[in-house]
Amino acid sequence: MRVDILGITVDTYSMQETVDQIRQAVEGQIPMRVVTANPEMIFASERNARLKKLINSADIVTADGIGVVWAARRLGAQVMERVTGIDLVHGLFPIAHVGKWRIFFLGGKPGVAEQAANQVVLMNDGISWDAMHGYFSAKEEPKILEKIQNFQPDVLLVGLGAPRQEYWIAEHPGLATVSIGVGGSFDALAGIVVRAPKSIQDLHIEWLYRLWKEPWRWKRQAVLPQFVIKVLRQGFRRKTP
Repeated sequence: MRVDILGITVDTYSMQETVDQIRQAVEGQIPMRVVTANPEMIFASERNARLKKLINSADIVTADGIGVVWAARRLGAQVMERVTGIDLVHGLFPIAHVGKWRIFFLGGKPGVAEQAANQVVLMNDGISWDAMHGYFSAKEEPKILEKIQNFQPDVLLVGLGAPRQEYWIAEHPGLATVSIGVGGSFDALAGIVVRAPKSIQDLHIEWLYRLWKEPWRWKRQAVLPQFVIKVLRQGFRRKTP
């Protein structure tokens, strides 16, 4: 099931259902592209037809953030929980360990992807991995593509930031069975960025914690009130005969 939020069709899968869908894709060697859609990305797609088409053509579009969960519920869909990039990969790693998956980490500053992968395999040593930072030029890109192709990953995690990572994945299909845009997840996996305490996550105000820790994010967060207004308008239009 999917729900239309400002023209973006978001899946109503729970975290476990999303993990199961990806597991089945890897085990069946079924190509899959996953977009973790947050309010900022959905809002931006209203003025970017290419981005909207790209997101809606993904195999899975998750509700990345409590704002998207709220919007879905407001529009009548039963979305039980958010499915963020960082939580999704944490859900996948134990399964990848058991299944001995091959995972490629692409993105972040030099050294961060490697650090993230090393931290992951401390607890999930059944995973085979390779990594490359995201600060590459167009001239360097062919070598990166060759590196990924030679590694033959089951899962390609791309942390180039949205929407660059979404464009990049769509422009380079076939590099892995499953490709997922994970934003800044590598910083969290590497321990460079510390996530909000579980109590704050449970209160659904992790965004506020991140804003406190990273004040420069206010420009991104500024779209949230506009997102809310547009969702309320969409709901009103649906109810108006």
